[in-house]
Amino acid sequence: MMKQIAIGQAGGPTAVINATLAGFVRALYQDHSLTFIMNGFEGLANKMFRQADAQVIDNVLTHEKIPGAALGAGRYALSEEGIAESVRTLRDFQVDTLVFIGGNGTMEALDKIKDESDRQRYPLQILGLPKTVDNDLGGTDHSPGFGSAARYVAQVTRDMGRDLLTMNNFEQVRIIETMGRNAGWLSAASGLLKEYDHDSPHFIVLPEKSLEPELLMHHIRRAIKDYGVALIVVSEGVCWETGNQVAKDRVNGRSVLGGISKEIEHAVKEKMDVMVRSELLGMNQRSCSVSVSPTDFKEAVQVGQVGACWLINDVSDVMVSLQRSKSSSYGIKFIPVSLKTIVQNGERKLPKAFLDDQEAYHEWLRPLVGYDLASYPPPLQRR
Repeated sequence: MMKQIAIGQAGGPTAVINATLAGFVRALYQDHSLTFIMNGFEGLANKMFRQADAQVIDNVLTHEKIPGAALGAGRYALSEEGIAESVRTLRDFQVDTLVFIGGNGTMEALDKIKDESDRQRYPLQILGLPKTVDNDLGGTDHSPGFGSAARYVAQVTRDMGRDLLTMNNFEQVRIIETMGRNAGWLSAASGLLKEYDHDSPHFIVLPEKSLEPELLMHHIRRAIKDYGVALIVVSEGVCWETGNQVAKDRVNGRSVLGGISKEIEHAVKEKMDVMVRSELLGMNQRSCSVSVSPTDFKEAVQVGQVGACWLINDVSDVMVSLQRSKSSSYGIKFIPVSLKTIVQNGERKLPKAFLDDQEAYHEWLRPLVGYDLASYPPPLQRR
């Protein structure tokens, strides 16, 4: 039976979110009716729908390897009335299946829409497809988008470290701030390609542990003494030991984190007589097409394909979850996890096993980033 499917993308984009969309659309468009929801949940609330004719579908499929969200995404908080109105809109448009590609907020919104559709006695099939660069989505080993962002962070940290070694007679300390919100998956990835003691990073500050200024200064002084420079990586969600987080603003009830690197820069300047610079890695982490991980792209497409298969078989109220094989070689199985379970799990932090053992984390991370990154030679000793 032909389904009337509406699909949207929500939250911050990734370098492979369109690969998931393309995998989903390619598997369904010939046998089912597709409607694209533009600009995420804002588009759902405001009836910003686009019928998937041949020209639109062709455009979506040609975006498979393009960063950003082809349909538009963004952050939009649906009110209770907005959720109720959205269900009425879906009924008016005779949509019987709703699919969104997104992270924690998206899965929570889908769960609320499902509850509301049940209340209105409107039979609505709902499916969530995961994505996030932060890897903080519960119920899954990892999410599409994270592997490519981690690859970017690892490469940039190593490269900026070699740049800093070059400039050590002018600049001695560099503070790099990554994305990640309240989880340290992305910032911890910065050490993946470190092969020599001189290489960066020399210290990583994670949100799972509060930032102690004196411990930070100790690591900076020690790195400068041993290598002439210190490159520190800090996640945007790190709290000072006082419990305070740095947020630039609040949008739709959500804190926009960022600025901890600048605060650390000021603290270092007050304590030490060195040249120090802070840098935000910025949106490059989620939009750099040249750093897309082969594994990440492949799995992003597969998530869309698997979601399409489940949809045809009437699976509902779940998110497509990636579960890692327990064998020695890397492999992934796709299993359904209920949306309510995802919501109850909340943000997925870096586990203690990885906090205590960086090498164990790197072993877990390497297949997601890829094995194709060439090693650098050791730096020449100049001191």
